Amino acid sequence: MAPPRNVVKIAVQMRDAIPQLIQLDQAKPLAAVLKEVCDAWSLTHSQRYALQFADGRRRYITENNRGEIKNGSILCLSTAPDLEAERLLGGLQSASREGRREALRHLVLLASDMTFAQEVISRDGLQRLGTIIEDGDDLGEVLALGLRSFLELMEHGVVSWETLSIPFVRKVVGYVNMNLMDASVQPLALRLLESVTLSSPALGQLVKSEVPLDRLLVHLQVMNQQLQTKVMALLTALLQGASHAERKHMLDYLWQRNFRQFIYKNIIHSAAPLGDEMAHHLYVLQALTLGLLEPRMRTPVDPYSQEQRDQLQALRQAAFEPEGESLGTGLSADRRRSLCAREFRKLGFSNSNPAQDLERVPPGLLALDNMLYFSRQAPSAYSRFVLENSSREDKHECPFARSSIQLTLLLCELLHIGEPCSETAQDFSPMFFGQDQSFHELFCVAIQLLNKTWKEMRATQEDFDKVMQVVREQLTRTLALKPTSLELFRTKVNALTYGEVLRLRQTERLHQEGTLAPPILELREKLKPELLSLIRQQRLLRLCEGTLFHKISSRRRQDKLWFCCLSPNYKVLQYGDVEEGTGTPTPESLPEQLPVADIRALLTGKDCPHVREKGSGKQNKDLCDLAFSISYDRGEEMAYLNFIAPSKRDFYLWTDGLSALLGSPMGSEQTRLDLEQLLTMETKLQLLELENVPIPDQPPPVPPPPTNFNFCYDCTIAEP
Repeated sequence: MAPPRNVVKIAVQMRDAIPQLIQLDQAKPLAAVLKEVCDAWSLTHSQRYALQFADGRRRYITENNRGEIKNGSILCLSTAPDLEAERLLGGLQSASREGRREALRHLVLLASDMTFAQEVISRDGLQRLGTIIEDGDDLGEVLALGLRSFLELMEHGVVSWETLSIPFVRKVVGYVNMNLMDASVQPLALRLLESVTLSSPALGQLVKSEVPLDRLLVHLQVMNQQLQTKVMALLTALLQGASHAERKHMLDYLWQRNFRQFIYKNIIHSAAPLGDEMAHHLYVLQALTLGLLEPRMRTPVDPYSQEQRDQLQALRQAAFEPEGESLGTGLSADRRRSLCAREFRKLGFSNSNPAQDLERVPPGLLALDNMLYFSRQAPSAYSRFVLENSSREDKHECPFARSSIQLTLLLCELLHIGEPCSETAQDFSPMFFGQDQSFHELFCVAIQLLNKTWKEMRATQEDFDKVMQVVREQLTRTLALKPTSLELFRTKVNALTYGEVLRLRQTERLHQEGTLAPPILELREKLKPELLSLIRQQRLLRLCEGTLFHKISSRRRQDKLWFCCLSPNYKVLQYGDVEEGTGTPTPESLPEQLPVADIRALLTGKDCPHVREKGSGKQNKDLCDLAFSISYDRGEEMAYLNFIAPSKRDFYLWTDGLSALLGSPMGSEQTRLDLEQLLTMETKLQLLELENVPIPDQPPPVPPPPTNFNFCYDCTIAEP
């Protein structure tokens, strides 16, 4: 007879004792279960003990998480969390350095458990750790363990970062500013200061004033990837917390100190692979730097500004007036105004008063900045562009000003200028760090590309929008290749001619072609079940390989990882926390298990509980697109296992694999693309022998039956 649904068979072990095999009734109070376990080992005072998971991080079992106990789980009997917290905190006050070190080592192991953390915090554990950090008697392992324990306890969110004292923060700042310091201490100190900066504006200002940028640059030059990552994390946190003027001042100073060149040569082009966290910080740095252009992008031209009128005149003069000559010498004022208006129209402005063209925001004054930069940094290319087009027939001329305004707007869209930073994105462009004035330099390449494409398309004024669509495609495709330098970008984008764009479009259209002959459609339908089974098998194998996922806290920190994979027999999901840089864990080392039979549903996007909790702002859109959850039975209540996929592809693979496990159709975009690709390949293989043979839309007619069937051979008649 099968045991009741709320009874699980487990093992309980204790040091120097024979393990117990018991049937745990989940409806029975945990205190009663503990009493029975202790009685079996003749232990008194069961309230002094607690159950823990034996593997992984040895989390304490409470009434809230006991539903995670499954058949076959192994538990261990240990000291109750309140007594263990009391013992370890007492060890922190030991006169022996070795005693304090041993207590801190155990504290670090247990600090990630919420139950234990609450006991430590309620006994002023944070204050005792703060004392160890402030005293700084031992600048080696003891201090590193103290900082790590403090960070683990604070990450639970029980105590606000804003409650930290100014002397404490200054002491941690001192560890960052100290020259001779243990290599394990400074990354932890930087991580603590980053959390303080992101969570408390007041303490963030203290960190900004106490930590010199030069000191952070010194740390960045140490060839230690972990230290470099934490330096970048603190730098981006300081930049995000600064006002626009402060951010500009800080970035200008960093750029003067060759910060950009160091990142480009020693981080992006380092022999070691770039970590996900570092890639995110480089993305944030790029977004914040480009964000300095937003005020110019959102400011229209002021027709009463003498400076801006002079800049517009400088544009006209650079194109039409040779150096040392002035317009219409000896002409009347009206005649000069008429000539100016005509030349502004030749320059590509739609109105005789060019300020009216630049009233649109975005791109506002940023378009004028780009035109001026191009005319001053590439004067020959600028003059050639304007004069070449002004000498064409009116209908074939490429308007420089109109093109520049539209192209500036396009670049702002492609580079997401004016949009809030994503909290998970890693999509930075290496060439951005390859030169100064990267946005203006990119414009100079793009405006010449536009003129080249205009001529290749033999476009007229009516084709302006079509040309811009082609240029958008050229820029998008080339940026997606992530060229490492502006010269490489220039080479690749110029190789992507209008003819090549048409060829790529045609190829993609053929791959996605749906209007095929009926016999081929019938063949595709016959092949589809077998290929869907192949895709399903691939998805399940991918789940068996497993994936590292980021944990997103309330402040969107991403420095914690967890790993999840499917067992080879497709019956259990195994998961658990891992340390960054430790490699892919084995399934046997993962502490948590979730039977596939207990899974009830797969949720995606806004239906996920961890997305609903974070609101619906723009900054959560990227999380929403990568979020999925699985609901499962935990005792009598429903529980959820929440995921944030590292990429859109991983999102599709996991949601497809989980859908396959649940017997649901795999409906992701990736499945559609994979199925289409496999169908195309298999169809072509099946039709190889019919190459150049026309396939009729309808099968040939079946001939009518004969008038008699006397032609049948009689096998009973023997031949002479």
